[in-house]
Amino acid sequence: MAREILILRRLDHPNVMKLEGLITSRVSGSLYLIFEYMEHDLAGLAATPGVKFSEAQIKCYMQQLLRGLEHCHSHGVLHRDIKGSNLLIDNNGNLKIADFGLATLYQPHQKQPLTSRVVTLWYRPPELLLGSTDYGPSVDLWSSGCILAELFAGKPIMPGRTEVEQLHKIFKLCGSPSEAYWKKSKLPHATIFKPQQPYKRVLEETFKDFPLTPRARSLMLSSETRKQEGE
Repeated sequence: MAREILILRRLDHPNVMKLEGLITSRVSGSLYLIFEYMEHDLAGLAATPGVKFSEAQIKCYMQQLLRGLEHCHSHGVLHRDIKGSNLLIDNNGNLKIADFGLATLYQPHQKQPLTSRVVTLWYRPPELLLGSTDYGPSVDLWSSGCILAELFAGKPIMPGRTEVEQLHKIFKLCGSPSEAYWKKSKLPHATIFKPQQPYKRVLEETFKDFPLTPRARSLMLSSETRKQEGE
């Protein structure tokens, strides 16, 4: 909680939940964080019967999400748990990134090992599933790309039950890395999770009916392309 408070005090942006204050309980000795009230979360709205987001709404929510993330990343903060239930929305359509319990401070030019056991499974990027401890803002952008596709599809696009199943769902949709990537990969779980047969990328075909602009499509493809190139 101390780390979360430190991070929240560093951030000040319309699309990031602002820490309003702290309250302690003399009875239980507990410490409570006080935030402004938001009526909804994105996952709850998406799961409401009869609710289907328009293209304009999706653009609006994604723009706010990416602006909030840009502020976080420019201030040396990785959220590491971007998902619908952590994106709060008020009745005026304002979106704010919440729940920085898994967030951490990072310095782009300073190597420091980070845990790979972060990000809710359905939104976890392949490098974390493979055990990488050297990563940056791309982990939040992968999650954002998953949310973009989820808003158009009306459901999570890769709901894996285990880490192995999650990684193979990614491979089946985005294609598996080349043989050259596996040979030079030094990630801890590369040998364990390598598929027995290579998968072709079917992402464009799967989402061909989505009204995506080239920039929006690149958001969905950015992390996948990076892994294909073996970076």
